[in-house]
Amino acid sequence: MASLLLTRLRQGKRTLPFPDAEPNLPDRFRGLPVIDQSRCRVGCKACVDACPTEAIASDGSLQIDLGRCLFCPECVSACPEKAIELSHEHRLAASTRTDLLLKPGQTLKLADRLAGEIRRVLGRSLKLRQVSAGGCNGCEADVNVLNTVVFDLGRFGIQFVASPRHADGLLITGPVTRNMYLALEKTYAAVPHPKIVIAVGACAISGGPFSDHPEVLNGAGNVVPIDLFIAGCPPHPITILDGLLRLTGRIEGSAAVGKSS
Repeated sequence: MASLLLTRLRQGKRTLPFPDAEPNLPDRFRGLPVIDQSRCRVGCKACVDACPTEAIASDGSLQIDLGRCLFCPECVSACPEKAIELSHEHRLAASTRTDLLLKPGQTLKLADRLAGEIRRVLGRSLKLRQVSAGGCNGCEADVNVLNTVVFDLGRFGIQFVASPRHADGLLITGPVTRNMYLALEKTYAAVPHPKIVIAVGACAISGGPFSDHPEVLNGAGNVVPIDLFIAGCPPHPITILDGLLRLTGRIEGSAAVGKSS
């Protein structure tokens, strides 16, 4: 018993101080893509051609759809002028799908807290039913890790529950395969009103790398209404936690980030 207590004392506090302190992300972390339009060569579409999910488009200037972006380095490697970089910006949650469409000179508008009647009913705590709608288990793993002692999601009053009838809303991962369509529809119907839906990852937002495949429905938004979009492939646990805390108002403000020059 004495050795166990000694080991515990040596370990110290393991829970991250986020959101009171900025997260310590690894050097290899790939966050918000930033485009330097001044370095972009006119007529060059190397990054557009290299993008595996058509997240980048060009009509004279580059535009990026964070809902489709896999945060892979293909566009960075393809650009001959090094006009694109993946920053360390971890805040990637938005309240609307259109907020994830970044145009030249535009910034990412971060998610707002719940408003109106649903805010009054739910307050600052959430009970969520997680639905894996055909995902690869990447997003699912990063959602699950939020329950560990390092992130300790429960300290914010947010918990995952086993039944949709005990939930305030759904947290959906995966592109929604045709086999999961009815299951998702029934699970959503079982959640009592008022309710929320959170789409986590590129697959749940747009279909991700499976977009337009005949066996997927290109994201949860084509089945149920979405209240929070968390970009990434998969999004880092800190990115997911940041979005959840913005939704509940524990992180205030919807400051814009990542402006392209």
